[in-house]
Amino acid sequence: MMTDDSNTASKCPVMHGGMTASGKSNTDWWPESLNLDILHQHDRKSNPMEDDFNYRDAVKSLDFAALKQDMLDLMTDSQDWWPADWGHYGGLMIRMAWHSAGSYRIADGRGGAATGNQRFAPLNSWPDNVNLDKARRLLWPLKKKYGNKVSWADLMILAGTIAYESMGLKTYGFAYGREDVWHPEKDTYWGAEKEWLAPSDNRYDDVANPATMENPLAAVQMGLIYVNPEGVNGQPEPLKTAAQVRETFARMAMNDEETVALTAGGHTVGKTHGNGKAEHLGPDPEAADVHEQGLGWNNHTTRGIGRDTVTSGIEGAWTTHPTKWDNGYFYLLFTYDWQLTKSPAGAWQWEPVDIKEEDKPVDVEDPSIRLNPIMTDADMAMIKDPKYREISERFYNDPAYFSEVFAKAWFKLTHRDMGPKSRYIGPEAPQEDLIWQDPVPAGATDYDVDGLKALIANSGLSIAELVSTAWDSARTFRQSDLRGGANGARIRLAPQKDWEGNEPERLKRVLAVLTPLAEKMSASLADTIVLAGNVGLEQAIAAAGFAVPVPFTPGRGDATDEMTDADSFAPLEPIADGFRNWLKQNYAVKPEELLLDRAQLMGLTAAEMVVLVGGMRVLGTNYSQQSFGMFTDNPGTLTNDFFVNLTDMQFTWKPLNDGSYAIVERDSGKQKWSASRIDLVFGANSILRSYAEVYAQDDNQQKFVSDFVKAWTKVMEADLF
Repeated sequence: MMTDDSNTASKCPVMHGGMTASGKSNTDWWPESLNLDILHQHDRKSNPMEDDFNYRDAVKSLDFAALKQDMLDLMTDSQDWWPADWGHYGGLMIRMAWHSAGSYRIADGRGGAATGNQRFAPLNSWPDNVNLDKARRLLWPLKKKYGNKVSWADLMILAGTIAYESMGLKTYGFAYGREDVWHPEKDTYWGAEKEWLAPSDNRYDDVANPATMENPLAAVQMGLIYVNPEGVNGQPEPLKTAAQVRETFARMAMNDEETVALTAGGHTVGKTHGNGKAEHLGPDPEAADVHEQGLGWNNHTTRGIGRDTVTSGIEGAWTTHPTKWDNGYFYLLFTYDWQLTKSPAGAWQWEPVDIKEEDKPVDVEDPSIRLNPIMTDADMAMIKDPKYREISERFYNDPAYFSEVFAKAWFKLTHRDMGPKSRYIGPEAPQEDLIWQDPVPAGATDYDVDGLKALIANSGLSIAELVSTAWDSARTFRQSDLRGGANGARIRLAPQKDWEGNEPERLKRVLAVLTPLAEKMSASLADTIVLAGNVGLEQAIAAAGFAVPVPFTPGRGDATDEMTDADSFAPLEPIADGFRNWLKQNYAVKPEELLLDRAQLMGLTAAEMVVLVGGMRVLGTNYSQQSFGMFTDNPGTLTNDFFVNLTDMQFTWKPLNDGSYAIVERDSGKQKWSASRIDLVFGANSILRSYAEVYAQDDNQQKFVSDFVKAWTKVMEADLF
C-alpha cells in the first residue's frame, strides 16, 4: 500500500549508488583521476545477443527485396498517432538517416551511422533531433518483423535511402553491415558545454574564423548536427553562415560541391516544423516520464501533430513539391527575391517576395491551402557565397548532374564510417572503387613467408627498428571509422612518410632495407613491414628464454598515390603516442588521457594497453631512442621488467623540473632510471596498477609474453577484414 509518510524515503532498503541519479560516482569525488571508462565500453555484458551471434553473417540471410518493398510501403502508410506530411514519411526518414550519419567527423572518425547510436543519449535527445524518436518508432514494425537479420543502424540508413528512391531519385546504392551497439558511446566528445545550444563562441578561439573551432568537433553548437539554421548564434547573415557551413562540412569529409549537393538535396524534399509554441513541448526522451514510453517532445497542451508540429521552430517546405525529387529547390532559390521573416514559433527564416500562387507548396493536411516556401540562412548561403553560388548555378542548369552528384554524396555521407568496400553487404552495394574508401589492392599470399623472415632477420636492422616501424604503420587504425592501419603500406606515401611521429629519417632507412627484400620474395611491402615487426618480436622473445610464435596473416596489398587522398589522411596523424612515449608538443590534455584516446581508437582494452606499453618499453621502441620508462637492464628482451621495477618498493619516484621523473634507489639515493607521466601512471592509477601487478608477478612472465603477442597481433591485423 502506498503511503505519504515523509520518513518512508529515509527507510528505503535499496542501496543507492553512483549508477543512479542519487549517488556520486568516483569521477565526481576525484575529478582529476584518470577515467578508464573509455576502454570499458560495449562490454559483452551489455549485449543481449548470444556469444556466437555474428550480425554480418545474419544479415546475409536477409530477404533484401522483401524488406525494401516493406520500406517502400511504409513511406505512404500514414499513422494517426504521427501522421505523415502530405501522406509521405520520406522527409522524416531522410532527416533521421541524415542526422544519424551526419554526426561523423574526420578528426577522430567518431560519430556517424555505423553503430545505431542515435537510439541512445545524448543523440536521441539533442535539440537538433527533435521528433526523430517518432521516425524510429515508425520503423519498429519492420525491425520486429525482420529481427536479428537487420540492425537498427542499417535500418535507419536504409529508410532514408528508400525514401529518396520512393520520391524519384536514382540512388547510388546501399550497403548493409552496420552492427548495433547496446549502450551510449561515451567515448565520443561532443563538447564541453553544459547546456544545449550554448553560443557557438564557446567552440571557437574566434567565432569569426570557423577554422578555430575546437577539435575534434564539427558542429557549431552543442546539440546540433551541423550549423544553426537561423544563422551564426541564431543571427541571420548568410555569408557568415556560409563560412561555418564550409568548415563544418569539411570536418565531415565533404568538399564544396558535395556540400551544396547535400544541402540542396536534403532540402528538395520534406519540410521544417514550427507552426506552434516550443514551450508546449514536453521533455526530451531521456527526461520524459515513464508513461511516455521513450518518446519525447510530446505536446499535451495543444495539438502537436500534422500542420501543428514543432521541431526546429522554422516553418515551411523548401520546394513546391516536397514529396518529389526535382530541381525545385534551385528554381525557387534563383527565381525569387527572399526576405527575412519569423515563423509562428518565432524562428528566423527567409520567405520569397511576390511568389506565384502555383509555386507555393500545399498544406500538409489540406491541399486546398497553399503556403509560402521557406529557406534557412544556410540555404541563402548557397547563393550568397560566390563559390557556393557558382556550384548552385551549375546544378540549376544541369539537373541530371545535380542528381548524380547528390546520389554519390548521399552514399558517401551514409557509408563514410563503414570502412573499406570489402565490408559492404547486399545486392545493391556499388562495385566502383571510391577514393574516400581508401582502396587497397589485394596482396599476394603464396610467397615464401619463412624465406622472407630469414632475409629480414639477416638484414642488419635492430629489434627496435623492426618493431617501431611495424607499430607506426599499424597504429593509425581507427575502429571508429575503420580507416588507417598497416594494410596498404601508406606509411611509405605522403603524407605519412613525413609525419614527425614516424621519425622520417629512421623510417626512410628501414624502408630502404625492407623494400628490396619484399620485391625479391614477391611479397607486398605492407606484409613485409608487419612481418619485420614480428621477426623483431620473436628475437626479443627468444632472448627472454621463451618460444612463443607470433602469428602472421599474409595478403596485405600496397596502395599507390593514385589510391590515396592525401589530404583526408591528415587527421590520422598522431599528435601523441604513449606506446612509444612521444608527444608532438605539450597539450592542455594530460599525456595519459591522450594514451587512452589512442588505445580506444585502436580497439584495445585496458589490459591490452597495459601489456603493450610495458613490452614496448623494454623493447627499446621509444621515440628517438629516449630512455624514459626503460626500466630494464636488458633492452631488446621481451621481459616483464617494466612492471617488476615499476612496482618494486626499493625505488622512489621524484618529479624533475623538466616535467619528467627520476627513479631513485632508496638505499643509495642514486638515480636508476627516468620516466614520463605515462610510465608512472601505470603504478599510480589504481586500476592500471592492478593490471601492472598481474604482469609483475613471478608466475606471470610467460603470461606477459603470451598476452603481449596476442595484443600485438590484434593491432597488426586490426584492418584485415
